[in-house]
Amino acid sequence: MLVASRLNKSFAGVHALKDVDMEIRPNEVVGLVGENGAGKSTLMRILSGTQQPDDGTLSLDGEPLRLRSARDAGAHGIGMVFQEQSLLLNISVAENIYLGQEGEFTRFGIVDWRAMRAAARRQLAKIGIDLDVTTRTSELTFAARQMVELAKALTLEESTKRPLVILLDEPTSVLGRADVEVLFARVRALKSRASFVFVSHRLDEVLEVSDRIYVMKDGCVVAEHRAAAVTGPQLHEIMVGRGLHGEYYKEGRQAAPDEALLLEARGLTVKGAFRDVDLTLRAGEVVGIAGVVGSGREEVTRTIGGFLPQTGGEIRVNGEPVRFTTPEQAVKRGIGYIPRERRVEGLVMFLSIATNITLANLGAVMRGGVIDHGRERALAEDWLKRLRIKAPNIDIACQKLSGGNQQKVVLARWMTAGSKILILDHPTRGLDVGAKEEVYELVRDLSAQGVAILLISDTLEETIGLAHRVMVMRDGEVTAAFEAPPGGKPDQVDILREMV
Repeated sequence: MLVASRLNKSFAGVHALKDVDMEIRPNEVVGLVGENGAGKSTLMRILSGTQQPDDGTLSLDGEPLRLRSARDAGAHGIGMVFQEQSLLLNISVAENIYLGQEGEFTRFGIVDWRAMRAAARRQLAKIGIDLDVTTRTSELTFAARQMVELAKALTLEESTKRPLVILLDEPTSVLGRADVEVLFARVRALKSRASFVFVSHRLDEVLEVSDRIYVMKDGCVVAEHRAAAVTGPQLHEIMVGRGLHGEYYKEGRQAAPDEALLLEARGLTVKGAFRDVDLTLRAGEVVGIAGVVGSGREEVTRTIGGFLPQTGGEIRVNGEPVRFTTPEQAVKRGIGYIPRERRVEGLVMFLSIATNITLANLGAVMRGGVIDHGRERALAEDWLKRLRIKAPNIDIACQKLSGGNQQKVVLARWMTAGSKILILDHPTRGLDVGAKEEVYELVRDLSAQGVAILLISDTLEETIGLAHRVMVMRDGEVTAAFEAPPGGKPDQVDILREMV
């Protein structure tokens, strides 16, 4: 159906795609994997018409194809479901599904809302989802919004008679297992009239849903395999050039924490979110909080980070009682917060690496009340080397970095600010296995420097692997705590028993 031949693309001296060949056949799911910065997103943007290659060709059903825009791609039956989602949260489900296509329901300048809503219900019925299409999109869960994205892509069936190609860019990155299974069931049901490209860092999911898999590295396609003929560890080794070994979580570097108590919470409560939480955090200690969505663990970290004011209990930092009503107050007490939504809360995406690194501590680069750009550049260059941030220079905007490198910039900011307590809220979300391993190395480095870390992770395995102790929460309460020393990590089953 869709064939890419010898595609090349460069940005600011970085060769993002190098002679990439790829083909998508009828009624199949093609997996696409690779480390952050391997070129996957660039390839997807070219296939979706939002970027054009420097050279190389596309063809559709054997005919040459030139895509000048996303609308152009849509006219040829190619749609994309974006990782960051393209929905507008302040309008209804129906309006989002037909955003940009309102003309179909407009006569004499007046929109026939009843007809649009009926059409939106038909699109949702294609994927077996029953939603009130008048609902404001902001009121939906992330998983439900992802289904609306898929329904939106399927509206292309009305503008073309040919089978669709749907590009899925990290659609499962923030979904729980139950929601992933729903999505995969919809994809399998739609294979009779569409082909899919599925991009994900979760290799087990790629193997589960794909028919064929392409592996990218440094802008090149380095391997193609039938999903049934390859394993997750084999894909990992092709991607990063080394096998997935027992030291993935750097357990051998886990040292005993100091006695110095940096953070203490007693009876901490936020009405409607969690209650009576006791927590201690020592210098060099990593404490993981395990729990399902709605357990209260995210709210606990946001309260300590100053985003969610407490309604009861107390917090002590270095033995002194504190009460945060803003994140700024927490920062002044040496608490840094690395959010799960790094593109929304973690970075100012259109600003440079250097500017983002120094934002939380401008005093470090000020001279006479004015920013000393020479000092700022020197500081940023130092972090670029120390954290091995892959970028052509420190002046490039953070929006042009891969997810793993964006996460390193956020870490560099809080280390520049001198944070001795770090809250890591899903620090490896959306990162490939190689970038995750680098983050684990950084966690061990920070711990060795005496930084105390409060961790919420995407997986229970990651939480156990990194933590000195694991707290378990359920329905807003702490239900158990497990010591997790090297060589004596708790069993996942025991923790799960306390989570559900």
